[in-house]
This record gives sequence, C-alpha cells and structure tokens, in this order.
Amino acid sequence: MLVQMQLSRIIISDILDQQIIYLKEVEGDREFPIVIGIFEAQSIDRRVKRVANERPLTHDLVVNVVKALGGELDSVVITELRNHTYFANLRIRLNGELVEVDSRPSDAIAVAMTCRPALPIYVNEEVLQEVLEGGA
Repeated sequence: MLVQMQLSRIIISDILDQQIIYLKEVEGDREFPIVIGIFEAQSIDRRVKRVANERPLTHDLVVNVVKALGGELDSVVITELRNHTYFANLRIRLNGELVEVDSRPSDAIAVAMTCRPALPIYVNEEVLQEVLEGGA
C-alpha cells in the first residue's frame, strides 16, 4: 500500500555534508527524515522557494527530456529501505504505460518539486513502518 507524503521541512547546514529533508504523511501525523547531499537539498529548496534559474539545471533537464520524448511525469515512490539507504522510482507515463525509473529519493523529490504542480510523493507502507520503528 502506498502512503501519500509531502515535503514538510528542509534543513540545510553550512557546516555539515549531510542535509535533511522531512516527509510528512498527507492524511496523518507520521513523519520521517531522509539524509541527502548539499546539492540536492539546495535544488529542492530553490524549487520550493520558486527561485528562477537563468539556464536549466540537472533536475530541470530531466523534466524537459521527459516532456520532449512525449512522456508525462506522474509521481515519486519511495519503494524500499535497505542497509539504511532509501530507494525510489520516478514514475513516468509514456505511450499509455507507467514506466518506473530507479532514482535516488533526493533526485526524484527534486524532480517532483520542479514540476508545476509538484508531483505526488508516495512511500510504501512497509518502508514507513520500518523507518518509524527505527530501521533507518
């Protein structure tokens, strides 16, 4: 079962290499952190704040390529937690089919935030239960 989440917080540190984003359940109170890199955190933050870029950045490029090839970005699914590492899929509708592309959650969420409106973000219920029980 998939649980819809939303980006609730971005914590960017100038002195640490690891940054944190928090995902919160849309129709509930569950929330969990994901540790990400500085570049992904800054990209997500720029999109949330709607900071314009003079030229397309990497996550803009992904959105533009999908559109140019006739696809439509659908959603992000955090599918798995393995050895303290999250795995995700970026879901794309192409030629009437739903194609899932393996992605780091941070990149998939940055792409989700690049889209207007932002793409839905889902987490497998099993992943959410595992992380809340201390598995991350």
